[in-house]
Amino acid sequence: MARKNVFGIEQGDLPSSPDLQHERPLAELRPLAGFEKPLKRASPVGAISQSLGGINERAQRVEDLEKQLAKGQAVVELDPELIDVSFVSDRLGVSQDDQDLLEAQIREHGQQVPILVRPHPTSDGRYQVAYGHRRLAAVRQIGGTIKAVVRDLSDEQLVVSQGQENNARTDLSFIERSFFASRLEQREFSRDVIMSALGVDKAALSRMIALVTRLPGTLIEAVGPAPGFGRTRWADIADLMEDKPKHQAALKLIEEPAFKNFSSDDRFLAVYNCLKQVPEPARKSVWKDGSGEKAVRVSENGERLSIVFDKRVAADFGSFVEHKLDELYAEFQQSQASGG
Repeated sequence: MARKNVFGIEQGDLPSSPDLQHERPLAELRPLAGFEKPLKRASPVGAISQSLGGINERAQRVEDLEKQLAKGQAVVELDPELIDVSFVSDRLGVSQDDQDLLEAQIREHGQQVPILVRPHPTSDGRYQVAYGHRRLAAVRQIGGTIKAVVRDLSDEQLVVSQGQENNARTDLSFIERSFFASRLEQREFSRDVIMSALGVDKAALSRMIALVTRLPGTLIEAVGPAPGFGRTRWADIADLMEDKPKHQAALKLIEEPAFKNFSSDDRFLAVYNCLKQVPEPARKSVWKDGSGEKAVRVSENGERLSIVFDKRVAADFGSFVEHKLDELYAEFQQSQASGG
C-alpha cells in the first residue's frame, strides 16, 4: 500500500519518468499550520544528499570555464553598489543556507572567480551583471570591492553568457530554466538565442515554454525552484489546474501566510495535494419526457447521485418511481449477478 505523507500525498500519486531520475521521491513533510497534525520529518539522507565528488567536479568545471572566459581580460575591482542585476532573472529564489555558505567561503578564502558585467546600457558609470549574482550579493553583505571582468555585451550576448554559466553549474531546476526561457521569449529574444542560453534543442525548448504558459506566473514564483521535481510533475500540476475550482484553490493556498515558511519542494507538494483534494465538479444531466419537458434533473458527485422530479411537469411520476424501487432494485441485483 502506498505510504502517505502529512500532506496526504501517496508515494505513488506522482508518476515517475525514466528521463527524470534526478527527481526526489515524495517525502514526509511538515504540514501547513492548521491543516494537519504534525508528524516527524523523514530522514533527509538519500533524499537530499549528493555526491561530494560530483559537486566538487562541477565546481571545478565551472571555475575552469570562468577563468578561461576571463583570460586575456582585465580583472578590475568595482564597488558593488555600482552594479545592477541582469534585466531578466534566471532564478526563482536562493536558499538562505546556500547563500550563507557562499558568503562564509568568500569570507574565509576570498573571491576566487570574478563575476562578468557589462557597462550599464542606460546608466553612465554603472554596470550590469551577466553572471555572478550570488557572489555579488555575498560581497555586498561582507563589504569591500568585488572582482569583475567588464565586457561590452549586447542583450543577446548577456543572456547567453548568463544561461551558459548556470548550465555549466547545473544548479538551475527545470522550472527555473523553463521560466527563464519564457521570460526571454516575452522580451522577444529569438528561439536561437534562447536555445544557446539554455543549451537545449528546439523541441525541448518548445516543451518548456508550452508548459510554463499553462501555469500562472504567480504560482510558479510562489512555489519557487522546487529542485526535487522536473517536467513530468510540473505537467501534473498544469493538468490539474485546468479545472477551474482546483485552479482557484491553488491560487488561494499560495496566499496563506504559512505557505511561505516552507521549503520550495514542500510548497510544490502542498500545491499538488491541494489540487488533488478539491472534489471533481458534480455531473449534471436532464431527462425530458415525450413532449420535451424537463421532467427529471440528475446530479452526481463522488459520494452520491441525486434525482429530482419536477412535479410541475409530471406530478405523479416521482411517486410512481418511488413505489417501483423494490422492483427496480431486484432487477438491479439480478443484472449484477448475471454480470450485465
